[in-house]
Amino acid sequence: MNLSATLILAFGMSMDAFAASIGKGASLHQPRFREALRTGLIFGVIEAITPLIGWALGLLASQYIMEWDHWVAFGLLFILGMRMIVEGVRNRPDEVEKVKRHGFWLLVATAIATSLDAMAIGVGLAFLQVNIVHTAMAIGCATMIMATLGMMIGRFIGPLLGKRAEILGGLVLIGIGVNILLDHLGYLS
Repeated sequence: MNLSATLILAFGMSMDAFAASIGKGASLHQPRFREALRTGLIFGVIEAITPLIGWALGLLASQYIMEWDHWVAFGLLFILGMRMIVEGVRNRPDEVEKVKRHGFWLLVATAIATSLDAMAIGVGLAFLQVNIVHTAMAIGCATMIMATLGMMIGRFIGPLLGKRAEILGGLVLIGIGVNILLDHLGYLS
């Protein structure tokens, strides 16, 4: 795979993390660049690891992984999205102070859910002549950049939407999950 194909793949894989990080940034109280970079690093590292896992599993048992990855991604994103929606609906805007930072494990769970498609790509790459380490690093770096950028965009969207930003972020996560599911079931060909 040449450099341009690798970059297109890398930035294509980062789009789910970009959308999710916009929602994450919108739900925070004015996230600083440091928080955006932290989120980008978490998403990037996990997005770099998952194609490596997929590649290794692809060498072993690709049919079993590809059968279930879309259901796992949908389930995780649906649960995380519903959690955000419930939090956004439960509290009135005048009663709630937005948090300044997302918990580490919440970001990890979101990153895993948005990176399962990269694991499936890793399975496919196991059957091609590619340098999986370079490809995984490109995917991780692109995701780090896009997730950091998404958080900063979310910073500006959040104040415009108020508490509805958390509801919107939850809907975005659910939408990403539904998109992954429909794509794997063949409805978005």
